[in-house]
Amino acid sequence: MDGLEDTAPPKTRSTLTYPCGEPPAAGETKEVAPGVLWVRMPLPFALQWINLWLIEEDAGWTLVDTGVATEISRTHWRAIFASPALKGKPIARVIITHMHPDHIGLAGWITRKFQCQLWMSRLEYVTCRMLVADTGRDAPEEGVRFFRAAGWDEDALDSYRVRFGGFGKAVSRLPDAYRRLSDGDEIKIGARAWRIISGNGHSPEHACLLCEDLGVFISGDQVLPRISSNVSVFPTEPDGDPLTDWLDSCAKLEAALPADILVLPSHNEPFTGVRGRLRDLIDGHERALARLLTRLNEPKRAVDLFGAIFARRIGDDLLGMATGETIAHLNCLIARGLARRIDAENGASTYVAA
Repeated sequence: MDGLEDTAPPKTRSTLTYPCGEPPAAGETKEVAPGVLWVRMPLPFALQWINLWLIEEDAGWTLVDTGVATEISRTHWRAIFASPALKGKPIARVIITHMHPDHIGLAGWITRKFQCQLWMSRLEYVTCRMLVADTGRDAPEEGVRFFRAAGWDEDALDSYRVRFGGFGKAVSRLPDAYRRLSDGDEIKIGARAWRIISGNGHSPEHACLLCEDLGVFISGDQVLPRISSNVSVFPTEPDGDPLTDWLDSCAKLEAALPADILVLPSHNEPFTGVRGRLRDLIDGHERALARLLTRLNEPKRAVDLFGAIFARRIGDDLLGMATGETIAHLNCLIARGLARRIDAENGASTYVAA
């Protein structure tokens, strides 16, 4: 669900510091701020780890994100639930930043285990329920048309048909009710106030949590220090412009966050220097848009344009992600009036400078 390795030049990365040291081992915790514990869980993806966060309350713990629904993750959680670090207190609620399986995968299992409530934004909850409902379905014709229009060959389309509907296999059964989080909400966790700041582009209504009293910002996938979050167009909304949403969200966070805030991201290590990182992300996408536009002097398919966006070769394992992100950049150029799409009747669409 997260992007390919960031290609920002090393000098931009030197503005970041990583004050929390080595990450905890799987099944263990590490305190990174008063009453805030860092947990890491393994992932069965190219991206191998996710960070999860426990925040202490008077009679329990608030858990932010859960890991993917695998038996090894459940085993690690059982060890943490029984560890002295939790002081014998239960999970009091589960907050989910967004609906990707590495974040929401065990939410249903944990909320049932502790009889506690799920908190998340409305669009993330509804979208997750929709995607889980696709499990076991045949691939829709709209999806086949979308990827064929992007330039996929028949082998790639057959692979899409086989893989479609796998989302729900990584997500335990969700609760049938939840508590809604909205942008600007302030919630109390223990004695401290945490403000919800929402973002868009990587997912529909991503919820981040800011505690100015602690100087801590739980960023989910909205800001990562060493990789860029995937921003993709999907067959369900082929004309969407998530990259504009993403750029607007980065600018919003750049203005809202204190310069010295400790960022607790979902991947890589906790860091400081968030404003510079957000500016790097914005500038990196703007450079990619400029490179892409220079290649549209004659009509090209989406699959012909990967080199303008990504520094690495795109193999079969990254084809879907790369296609979605390339079309996100193309749709952004179209929205700016700089490019246009030429649709073919039964083949691949092409893109050209306007």
